[in-house]
Amino acid sequence: MGRDSWGKGLGPAVPVAPAARVDRFEVFFDLVFVVSFFIITRATAANVTPRELLHAMLVLAVLWWCWVVHSAVATRLRLGEGFVPVLMVIGMVALFTFALALPQTFANFQEGTAGPILVTVSYMVIRAVHMSLYAYATRGDPPARRKLWQLVPEVLITTCLLLVAALLPPEIGDRDLGLWVRDGLWIAVVVIQYASGLLVGAEGWQITSAEHWTERYDLILIIALGESVISVGVGGNLIGKPVTWPAIPAAIFGILFTAALWWAHFDMIGPAARIALHAAEGRPRVAMARDAYAYLYLPMIAGVILFALGAEELVRTITDPVGGVAERAHGPAVPLLFAGGMLYLAADMAFQLRTLRTVSWTRVAALVALAAVLPFGRHLPALAALGLLTAICIALVAVEVVMMADARAALRRAVYEEKANHEASEAAFRARWHEGGPERPAE
Repeated sequence: MGRDSWGKGLGPAVPVAPAARVDRFEVFFDLVFVVSFFIITRATAANVTPRELLHAMLVLAVLWWCWVVHSAVATRLRLGEGFVPVLMVIGMVALFTFALALPQTFANFQEGTAGPILVTVSYMVIRAVHMSLYAYATRGDPPARRKLWQLVPEVLITTCLLLVAALLPPEIGDRDLGLWVRDGLWIAVVVIQYASGLLVGAEGWQITSAEHWTERYDLILIIALGESVISVGVGGNLIGKPVTWPAIPAAIFGILFTAALWWAHFDMIGPAARIALHAAEGRPRVAMARDAYAYLYLPMIAGVILFALGAEELVRTITDPVGGVAERAHGPAVPLLFAGGMLYLAADMAFQLRTLRTVSWTRVAALVALAAVLPFGRHLPALAALGLLTAICIALVAVEVVMMADARAALRRAVYEEKANHEASEAAFRARWHEGGPERPAE
């Protein structure tokens, strides 16, 4: 892989340009993460317990770290050009098998070790593909290559810990002790992964295109938000059964809440943070990209999954013909619903503080309101609890639109001006194809 002639038929790998954006292959790659989010939610929804929630968050954290490393590779190489897609498809296969084996990862020991071992092997392949591509991309950059070698111990240690977690716990005579050992080993994997990202520091890394980095993370967050819609529709079995009147407002509330979460981040905070990352250079840019996107997007996605779990159970209760529309939610559905929304908003506040160095009092008020009504919401009918959460989040969006109208308008003008100039530059370049300029690409 160390030579460009290696990819003679496919062409050489292409470095990322300073103004690069996400290419189509990267979106294609993210489809595998759709499956991963779906499996995590489905496996946890089957038996919502504190331990199952811990397992879901551990698996999400490990998967997310793999995706963070993947995004670091994408800052150096265009993943859809040259021979790179071939290796990335191998990584996609490994990621897909990783996702398929997740339900067996924390299953009873009687089911054997095939699933956990497959997870370990798939993880090793994913990391090997990313490390190989990053080594190739930094072959002429000694500082970046040294950073790569500093992460090798993390890859080796976490792979070994996952293998031990697959093989050792079933051999322990005390079943409960074996379960805790397995969970403890997975916790150690997550701690080592994220601690290593902080310990190696920001020197030696680079974010060539701030536009590409922010767009990449925004798209994966939108994919996660889509999982909440899937949970309301498929998990609540709205598809495949006769539509009932209670199902209609439940579905509407689910969509409105998801839209409110999207608006809370992408209307102002996301675009302003993108500009802040563009303005930063060197080490401050890398540190901001790591802290705000690689680390703080994780609790935002975790919040979406928690909400999806709660919404799924609530919609199931609402559409149950036995209980009816006045039936209260069962189990942890309402706490999960509210906790997911609170975690998402809290993480978004931390993101805003890290990138823009501001905190919106409206977000603080929304968090206080959600925490205050949670005990009351547990005693409401399931539909009313879902409607209460939706009302608070929509109220947050409405208040910010009114209170921050001037700032929002100024941001919109800046974003539009940038976009218009960029599109005009692209149009001028393409116009030369009609003027006998650069050779016109084959149609």
